[in-house]
Amino acid sequence: MAAERSLPRFQPQRPLGRTGFTATAVGIGDLADRSVPLETCVATLHRAMDAGLNVLDTAPGYEDGYSERIVGEALRGRREGMFVIDKVDHLDQPVAPQVEESLRRLRLEAVDLFVFHNLSKLETWERLAAPGGGLEELERCVREGKARFRGISSHHPDVLRAALESGRCDVVMFPVGPFVHPRYVEETLPLARAKGVGTVCFKTFGAGKLLGDTEGYGRPLASRPRGKVSSGGAEASAPSLPSLGVEECVHYTLTLGPDVALLGMSFPNEQDAALQAAASFQPLTTARMVDVRRRAVRAMEGKGAVWWNP
Repeated sequence: MAAERSLPRFQPQRPLGRTGFTATAVGIGDLADRSVPLETCVATLHRAMDAGLNVLDTAPGYEDGYSERIVGEALRGRREGMFVIDKVDHLDQPVAPQVEESLRRLRLEAVDLFVFHNLSKLETWERLAAPGGGLEELERCVREGKARFRGISSHHPDVLRAALESGRCDVVMFPVGPFVHPRYVEETLPLARAKGVGTVCFKTFGAGKLLGDTEGYGRPLASRPRGKVSSGGAEASAPSLPSLGVEECVHYTLTLGPDVALLGMSFPNEQDAALQAAASFQPLTTARMVDVRRRAVRAMEGKGAVWWNP
């Protein structure tokens, strides 16, 4: 059996907004697969933590609470120095019971950040931010010590602008990568920096669409072109459609400079690719950024809806 490949070591280097926490440039995105035993998932998460990554993201809706269980188990005896993000999934339901249920699954007394998950309609933000709304509930949870900070995760620049202008978010989460609406980069990122709000970003790989033939997160294409086949008749793992490489996606995102880029790394081979790419980062030239964006447009064609763009 071949020896396991060692990962590069990452050091905290970026202030996460005004939180006072110094984060690694890349963080650990959702890690959950119910077909994989809990202890295996925990070992994979420990592998990323051993590489020094100190921002960890989860949500109750990721594999129906399985992600939170994995995170909670992985943090047993290793909570110190980790910035743990969890989410309020149901925006039309009371906040406090959802926070309590998440903490129960995590078996933690508190996390660092709770955000409203996929808050992507302006009217929903206005309802939550209104007197007596869900944001007041979340702020009460912060005062009670169940979280240190509050924020939102959003797929709409209008919502992000309203949230940032309100002064009631410590961290915002939103898409940044080779294929995102330019407003996220030209408007949201600079405004968050100006307000001292932390930026934790996702969609570096466009939900996997930029890397392979999928409609997102491993879902097969509804209408798939003829591609290469293996000798056994199964479709080969190599993409048939245009695609980008892991390294150029990671380098593109890091060149834009969010505080943290969350990378999905559910398996050791995914960690190898993503973290080796991050370790070799050098800012891309303007010409190279333009080229990656151009090819990203081609790589997204025929791969279904892009739900993270307005």
